Amino acid sequence: MLGGIGTAPAAWAQVAPWQDQLRTFATCVGRLSAQMEWQWMFDGPGSEETQRQRAGIIELLEALMPPEQGREVLAWRVEAKMAHAYLLTRATFGQDKRAAQRAERLAVRQIGECRSLLLS
Repeated sequence: MLGGIGTAPAAWAQVAPWQDQLRTFATCVGRLSAQMEWQWMFDGPGSEETQRQRAGIIELLEALMPPEQGREVLAWRVEAKMAHAYLLTRATFGQDKRAAQRAERLAVRQIGECRSLLLS
């Protein structure tokens, strides 16, 4: 499995409090969930790689998460999933071309940040 923090985020991981890391991993799981569901509709083969990456971040999240924070972490995941799904919807179906392009760039950047947390 993917199992580790990549080079650039490793330096960040040394200085960020574990709570910040926990929220980052939860947010990335939510974003990758939305990305995977979007890919099921528009980019079937891409969803398999996203699913693998999502599973890797779930492993990191579960290793870091105290059991008593489960509800809070789930709320972060759902919030991030909904926000990312909104970006993808605007990028795909938005009537305002400039806003759609901005949404697409932001969605791509956010997913890239999440993917950078994992070793290849």
